[in-house]
Amino acid sequence: MTNENVCILLPTLNEEATIGQVIRDFRSEGFDNILVIDGNSKDGTREIAAAEGARVVIQTGKGKGQAIKQAFDLIVEDYVVMADGDGTNLAKDVHAVLGPVLAGEADHVMGNRLVDYEKGAFTRLNLIGNKIINKMFGLAYGVWLEDILTGYRAFNRKAIRSFELKKSGFEVESEITIESVKKDLNIIEVPTTYLARHSEGATKLSPLRDGLKIGSTIYKMARLHNPMFYFGIIGGLFIICGLLVGTFVVMQWFQGVTRIPMTILTTLLIIAGFQMFVFGMLSDLVVSLHRENMRLLRKINEEKND
Repeated sequence: MTNENVCILLPTLNEEATIGQVIRDFRSEGFDNILVIDGNSKDGTREIAAAEGARVVIQTGKGKGQAIKQAFDLIVEDYVVMADGDGTNLAKDVHAVLGPVLAGEADHVMGNRLVDYEKGAFTRLNLIGNKIINKMFGLAYGVWLEDILTGYRAFNRKAIRSFELKKSGFEVESEITIESVKKDLNIIEVPTTYLARHSEGATKLSPLRDGLKIGSTIYKMARLHNPMFYFGIIGGLFIICGLLVGTFVVMQWFQGVTRIPMTILTTLLIIAGFQMFVFGMLSDLVVSLHRENMRLLRKINEEKND
C-alpha cells in the first residue's frame, strides 16, 4: 500500500490564512491525495487550496457535519485521515494517527489533543466543557475516552461504511464516536499536539451553544444504546422534584397547614420517577438483546465477505 490509498480530508470554512500551509505540511509528510470540502467560504480558501493541488469540493447545505457526510460519500480510498483546516493540528502527527489503522489494530483512531496543547489553544471554558462532555460520554456509553471532540481522526473503509450520520453541525465529532461504539469498531486514542488558532482565523465554535448541542446529542443518542442512562436521568429528576415538593408539604404540615394538592403532586412525581427507572431497565434488556443480534449479523457478514 502507498499513501495514494489514503485520503486526507480537510473540512474548511474561511480558512485562507492557514489552508495553504496545512496542505503543504501534509504534502511534506508524503500525502498528496488531499480533499478539501469547503462550506462556501467567503474568502480565498478554495482558490488557495486548488492552487496547492488539493481536490476542492463545495459542500451542499451548511455545517461541519453535513460537509463530512458529503465527503464520506465521495471518498473511495481505503483509508481516511480527517484533520482541521485551521492549522491547529500538526501534519507530522498523521503517522501516529494513521499507523494503527494501517496496521489493522484499529478501525477508528482519535488524536487526543488534551495530552499536549499549546498555550492559548484552549480557553478555560473549553477545557472544562471538554472534560464534562468526555465524562458524560463515558457514563452514557461505557467507553472512557479522553477527547471525543477531536477533529484529528483516521478511519478505514469498514468504519466509513458503517457510519449513519445525521447531525449537521459541530456535534458530528461526538456522533462519529458514538457510531463507532454502537457498531463495535475498534477505537484507539493516540496523543497529538494541538496548536493555538492562527491570529487571523476566527473560531466558528460557540462554547456554550455548541457545547449544549453536543451534550444533547450524547444524551439523546443514548436512548438507543443505554436506555438506563437516558430514562434514569428523567426518573431521577422526577424523584428529586417530588422530594423537594414533599419537603415543603411536610414543613407546612408541621406549621398546621395541609397541602392536599401538593401532597398528591409529590406522590405522582415520585411514582413517575420509579416508573422511569423500571422502564429504563426493561428497555435496557431489549437493547442488549438487539445489540447481540446485530453483532451476530455483522460477524456473519464479515465471514461472507472474507
